Amino acid sequence: MTSRLRHRLNLFSDRHVLYAVAVAGTACLLSAGLVYAGYFIQVLRVARKAPCVPASIDDAGGACVLVFGKHSRDGRLLDVDFGARLDRTAMLWHEHGLRTMILLGGGPAGVPSEADLAHAGLLARGVPADAPLLLESTSRDTLQNMRNARALLTAIGDAGPVVLLSSRYHLARCAVFARQLGIAADLCAAESRLMLSPRLLWRLAGEAAYVCLADIGTRWARLIGHKRMLARVT
Repeated sequence: MTSRLRHRLNLFSDRHVLYAVAVAGTACLLSAGLVYAGYFIQVLRVARKAPCVPASIDDAGGACVLVFGKHSRDGRLLDVDFGARLDRTAMLWHEHGLRTMILLGGGPAGVPSEADLAHAGLLARGVPADAPLLLESTSRDTLQNMRNARALLTAIGDAGPVVLLSSRYHLARCAVFARQLGIAADLCAAESRLMLSPRLLWRLAGEAAYVCLADIGTRWARLIGHKRMLARVT
């Protein structure tokens, strides 16, 4: 069993996560799928409309960009999606200047983390070694990415504009977690535009399920005052 699969099994075996799954599943079932359809439309809308250069990039002092990593099967090769995220980050650095870049993502023991791969990829794209880069190399999923990024931002005293940079299909989930964690952020798409395909539609469907689970689970936990459930997502 890979460490990635083990992490996912541990996550979805947590009783609070299972409770959230039951609540979200019930909402989707009772609505005859309309609740899920609404989240799918939300994810698709974000994926289509996210800018490649958000306005906060050009604010005085520049922006802090959180660059989301992506699983690498052998800990060395970057897939197309990961490469596009690094291409966009390097472009923003060269053309606009950035206050800070925080590279997010851990990995299994014994291989480079996602943050390490992103660092090497940015250096290969001409970002200088003395650029303001921070690596967060312990998180294994998007929520952990955001939690650890929040801790880093607090530690360095960075309260300026924050930009979340990832693949278009992933941005809605990033935005939901940022809102739940109290991080005010703009979105930045890695790809120039959304190119629909069967593979991408499948990814969007999966992201809609994640967003549905996170959003409904959080709303329900707040409604009933379930502090332990809230602690899982905030």
